[in-house]
Amino acid sequence: MRPLFIAGNWKMNPTTEADAVSLAEAVKEGVGQDHAVRVAVCPPSVFLHRLDTVLSNSPIGLGGQNMHPEPSGAYTGELSAGMLVDVGCTHVILGHSERRHGLGETDAFVNKKLLAALKAGLIPIVCIGETLEEREQGQTEAVVGDQLDGSLAGLDGDQMAGVVLAYEPVWAIGTGRTATPEQAQQVHAFIRSRLSERFSEAIASRVVIQYGGSVKPENARDLLARPDIDGALVGGASLKAADFLGIVEAARAVTAERR
Repeated sequence: MRPLFIAGNWKMNPTTEADAVSLAEAVKEGVGQDHAVRVAVCPPSVFLHRLDTVLSNSPIGLGGQNMHPEPSGAYTGELSAGMLVDVGCTHVILGHSERRHGLGETDAFVNKKLLAALKAGLIPIVCIGETLEEREQGQTEAVVGDQLDGSLAGLDGDQMAGVVLAYEPVWAIGTGRTATPEQAQQVHAFIRSRLSERFSEAIASRVVIQYGGSVKPENARDLLARPDIDGALVGGASLKAADFLGIVEAARAVTAERR
């Protein structure tokens, strides 16, 4: 059984270290030492070193929100995989739609980051998903398939088994709109089928595929109960400890039901 994985993407929030510490402490207290569900938080990079200390002696992973594929060099404003590891990161988000569509990141560039993250020992969370226009034109599978092919280029089966995917329909991120559990499951099943064709059914069955897009405590359980949805990449709801922990609790309930 694939473990459910709930990760919080704090994006450019909160604005102070004190608030970041308070949020992390509340999440740490709520999660406790329960390992039934994997949990990670991905704060702004300026808070990573401090939160590594806050989250010590906790099963909660720490993730960066982005990284550059090169290990060092003249890349103003960028962070390398080695830097993330050095400040305590275990995970890194790659290819989020806000970077793909807002900053022009290509599948090929995401792929370079992915290979560098794996080499450094980080667990990459690779985001894929279609826009509203692409969905309305019936292009969801074509778009998601192309993103998979480009972003995962050059990976072998062993590497793929260590990658987390996050299906995030662009039209559901920060909009309050959420894909129905049926819509999300359909795309997740397509993704797993694509992985099975490219790698093997055994590898595909091991890959964790999160859903992201206006996930809240109220809809989390219905989403997570679907057979191919293995967790959530949470945006806005991760900024309130009670909401984020409510999603974690929903994952725990689904995990208990599956045993």
